[in-house]
Order: sequence, then structure tokens, then C-alpha cells
Amino acid sequence: MTKLVPTILAAGVLASCLVTAPASAETPAVEEFTPDPIAWGACESSALTRAGAECGYLDVPLDYADPAGAKISLAVSRVRHTSADYQGVMVVNPGGPGGSGLGLSALGPAVPKDAGSSYDWIGFDPRGVGSSRPALSCDPGYFGYDRPAYVPRTPDLERTWLDRSRGYAAACEKNGPLLRHMHTTDVAEDVDSLRKALGEEEINYFGFSYGTYLGQVYATLHPDRVRRMVLDSNVDPRKVFYQANLDQDVAFDRNIGIYFDWVARHDAVFHLGTTARAVEDLWYAQQRELTTTPAGGVIGPDEWTDIFLQAGYYQATWEELTNAFAGWVHQRDWQTVKVRYDRTNSPGDDNGFAVYNAVQCTDAPWPRNWTEWKVDNWITHSRAPFETWGNAWYNASCLTWPVPAGKPVDVDGRGVAGALLIGEELDAATPFAGNLEVRRRFPDSRLIGEPGGTTHAGSLSGNACVDDRIADYLATGALPPRLPGDRADAVCDPLPEPEPEGAPGARADRAGAGQPAVLRQALEMVAG
Repeated sequence: MTKLVPTILAAGVLASCLVTAPASAETPAVEEFTPDPIAWGACESSALTRAGAECGYLDVPLDYADPAGAKISLAVSRVRHTSADYQGVMVVNPGGPGGSGLGLSALGPAVPKDAGSSYDWIGFDPRGVGSSRPALSCDPGYFGYDRPAYVPRTPDLERTWLDRSRGYAAACEKNGPLLRHMHTTDVAEDVDSLRKALGEEEINYFGFSYGTYLGQVYATLHPDRVRRMVLDSNVDPRKVFYQANLDQDVAFDRNIGIYFDWVARHDAVFHLGTTARAVEDLWYAQQRELTTTPAGGVIGPDEWTDIFLQAGYYQATWEELTNAFAGWVHQRDWQTVKVRYDRTNSPGDDNGFAVYNAVQCTDAPWPRNWTEWKVDNWITHSRAPFETWGNAWYNASCLTWPVPAGKPVDVDGRGVAGALLIGEELDAATPFAGNLEVRRRFPDSRLIGEPGGTTHAGSLSGNACVDDRIADYLATGALPPRLPGDRADAVCDPLPEPEPEGAPGARADRAGAGQPAVLRQALEMVAG
């Protein structure tokens, strides 16, 4: 569902041979760990091979309080700099938690003005994710087809989803000790081990979505190890994570309304209604029909909701989603609808969901009383019905998660020399208030705001106003002037809404087409 941007707890200072976290993080003292260098070799991914990447594994402690104990292996990729002006490593994280970042070492050419060529771009799969070893899995069939309806309108549906959620949490226990060491603070220490293995005194960091929270925590723990940092679509460190999910529900309901209005304005192309209300009514009518008669026997009301959640994240998906919507309404083409669901939900593979839970359920406390969830979500559903209950069940394993939760890190960026923050002001996954809060906590940072923009984590997508500022910062460290007050320091118009093929004014280079495929695919999987 809304794979928000959970947390990377961590905060600490190097004192003699110990790294200690602030009391609020409730993490044990961590002995300093010196990793072995990475043995680089060929990559299995043909896309990474074409990008000139090399791949390897980094062995890190399962538990940083016991650095001589059991080890796990992180999958790492690197595309080396091509410029004579080497500026260090650029570590990239796409978010999730649970998103694979191994392919993001190929992102350098997406930075304008050749500014990415001065860095070694480092992609990695965080602990438990993707190609890292071991990789978490609890119940690979959890995201199958035609699941019970999300909205628990009957006691039986409520019990069914509570049982499913408890069952998933219980199934995760088979992952053993790794499940107890999936906090964001653990991931932050892995990033620092990566820095050491690469032989660098400092890192540069580019984080999207939850990756911004990882960056916030790393900067709190290791402020002297941060050189330059770009954080796109910031998680609000005050709201990890229960309240953040309720806030998301309201924001996604607003954004799906913006999408319905766009569909109506292009009725000549899609023929789904001439007003936003008409399109909305039709969309919900299809959802009700799928409750009793799933499309192709596989796409029920839950899958229908999950598919169109993408419209709340990325305007670049609008045309493809609406073609699927229209194809179902007019031709009963369920195959295209299924393809859209499979693209972002990966039935039969729960790795991303397992990691999401393992991090999010333990980084910060969740209510353990179902009555509190039930009341809060019904109240939210009354004003935001689009995905409130889907999001509630996406997170409900935290009710009975087998690992105790800690307290979130008190994010503090005062020790960081500068950071570039980016946020579209109608981003639903990470509402803009989070960007403002991070700006307050990083007093040397600068924030680029995009009024009216609904896209999540949209930098390096072809918006010159944003991307050129990123390039200037990476090339020279230049940032916009810091303005007084609680506001953005620079303002850019978001990319225009897409014009679908066949509409007046449609162009071959429609909005969003410029986003690098490797980034677009990574972010869509994280958001699914």
C-alpha cells in the first residue's frame, strides 16, 4: 500500500572506540566495526552491465553490538566516475523501506550538466532486501488475487483481515535473529560500514522517500561523515509512523480527486465521464462490481484500489492507468488491468513487504490495541474512503509484530554543513509539512518547493528548475540563499500534467518521460 518512508533510527557520536546513540533511540552501545574491502566483479544484471557497473558483497555484523559475531551480506553496485574532478562516492537509496537500490548506481547520467560524472555512484540492497543475504520473506502468497475486501463492513471481514495480519506477523518469526536487527539505525550503520569499505572519509548521499529518513538518521548519527546530501520527498520525523499513515490517507484521497478531474477533462480520449464526480462514481461502481465478480477471476476490489494508488503518486502513470480503466469499462479487458497490478505488487514475492514491516513495526511504537486502530481508521475513512482501509491492513501486522518496537531517533541535522531538500507541495506519500520540519532541523539546508505538484520523489525527472539546482549543488556545493521564515527557499513549477495521446496539444515527450527508467521502476515498486 503506501510504503511511506519509515525510519532509520540512529544517532551517535564516536567516543574512543564506541558509537553511542541518544537515549531516545534506545539502541545499545555499538563497538566500532572495520569491514573488509568489497571484492568487485561482474554484475548479474544486464542493465547494470550496460551501465558499466561492477558488483560485489559487503559483509556487516548482524548485530553491531557484537561486531565479531554473525555476519550478513549486502549486495552493492558501483559505477565509477568518468570526470577528472573526482568528488567522492554518492550513496543512493530509493525508499520503502524494502526498496531495492542495487540498480541505482546507474543514476549518474540523469543529473544535468554532466554533474554526476564526478562521483562514484553506489547502489545497494539494504539488509534483508533483494539480492542481499539473507533476504526476508514471510508469506510469499500474501499478495495474491481477489483478496477479501479491504473495507471491513461486516464483523467477518474484520476478523478475516485481523487473522491475516496476525498470521503474517507470526510467519515472519521464521526469519530468526535478522528480524531483531532491521531497525533504520542498523541500516544507517550499514551505510557507514559501506563508507569504510570504500575507503572514504565522507559520503555524498541521495535519498528518495523513506531514503530521506535514512539520510536524516545517518546525518544525526554521523554528521561529520556527510559531505553533500539531497533528500527528495522528506518523511516527517515527528510522525513515524502511525500518524503518518493516517495523514497519507487524507492526502491520497485528495490526489485521486485531482486525477479524476484530469480524466474528466480528457473525456474525448477516454470516455469515462465529463466531470470529476462522474469519473469518481464510475470508478467506485467498478470497485463494487468487482467485489462480487472479479475481473478475469483475479482482480477484485482490493487489487483495483492498489492499481490506482499509483495515480496518487505519479502523474506520469495517469495515461497508462486510464487506458487500463477505459479498456476495462468499454471492452472488459481484464488482462491489461492485471498487468498493472502485477507490475507494482509482485504476487508470489513478499520480500519488499516483509522488510517494510520489519523496519516500520520496530522503528517506532504502534498502538497494540485494535480498538484504537478501528476508531481512527473509520473516522479517517469517513472523509477519505479511497485507500484508508487498504493502508490500515497494509500496516496491521504491527499490531502483533513479534519484535518489540523502539523509539524513533530525535533527528538533528545541526551538525551537517548543508543539504538540499526537495518536495512537491501536494505529495501524498510524504506531505509537504515533513519537508518544512526537516528544514527546521537542518538549519544549513535549503528547500525547493513545487506548489501544486502531486508527484512523489520526482527529482531527476526532467524538470530543469529542480534538476539544474541539483546539478549545481553536486558540482560546486552551491545552494539557494536561505530565506527567513518557515517556507521553501526556492520555488519551481512542477512538470505540467500529461497530455494523453490523441488529445489536443499532446506531445511525444509527455510529462514524466524524462525520468530515468531505472529510477522510475525502482520508485514504482517501492510505492506499490
